[in-house]
Amino acid sequence: MIFKEIDGLGFATGRWPLDPEHPTLVFIHGSGGDHSLWEGQIDALAASANTLALDLPGHGASRGPGRTSVPEYAAVVAGLLNNIQPPRPIPCGLSLGGAIVLQLLLDWPSLPAAGVLMGTGARLRVRPAILETIDTDYAGFVDMLVRFSASEKTDPQLLAPVQQSTAACSPDVTAGDFKACDGFDVMGRLTEIDKPVLVMSGADDRLTPLKYSRYLEDHIRGSRRVQLQNAGHLVPIEQPSAVNEALQVFVAGMSKTHKHPPRIG
Repeated sequence: MIFKEIDGLGFATGRWPLDPEHPTLVFIHGSGGDHSLWEGQIDALAASANTLALDLPGHGASRGPGRTSVPEYAAVVAGLLNNIQPPRPIPCGLSLGGAIVLQLLLDWPSLPAAGVLMGTGARLRVRPAILETIDTDYAGFVDMLVRFSASEKTDPQLLAPVQQSTAACSPDVTAGDFKACDGFDVMGRLTEIDKPVLVMSGADDRLTPLKYSRYLEDHIRGSRRVQLQNAGHLVPIEQPSAVNEALQVFVAGMSKTHKHPPRIG
């Protein structure tokens, strides 16, 4: 794993410079997280794709303030991608990250070659009690979030990277992330998406129930859905091998239809 920083944004990558012969999986973490969510993918998938896992602004090693809306975060990601020009970018996001992927597909349709949506929805409402707990008992919130995010079948030791990254994130930034989720709603726009989309969900996800992923599958033309057993909301950590297999199949299908990748812009 190689760590880079460009224009104040940090990211981990499986190789640098990127290989122009491979598509690029651009991993985007969820609320209060960082690139460590994708440690099971960054190197494991590097033989079949460029891999690049971002720290959003205010998270991990990235500088600058966090944002409070999904369009603002999507604009940051689009700016970085236009800067580094990765071959055939396929943004892949979990939860808030998935909302950012949807926003990229809708507002920057010429940028992504495809998209991967994990544990997310076209609308993400947040209970006021969550924001209150972030404000009054952040340590308690982190513990609750990590425990509630995973399947009861998941070894708690696997969740340490998520717990550590969320604990290290500023409570103000984490609150801004959840506010961004709460204000997100593209349910009426999904029919605008005309790129290949993979929808992935954990069978035991309590934060974004299966009806969310089914709605995405039903309303995004040509999308396909993969449901992973023995996983909750944190599928990249809970079931890394199954996630990697699904991503490899998806990337292989993209490679067959795009042998000569165009540049962005």
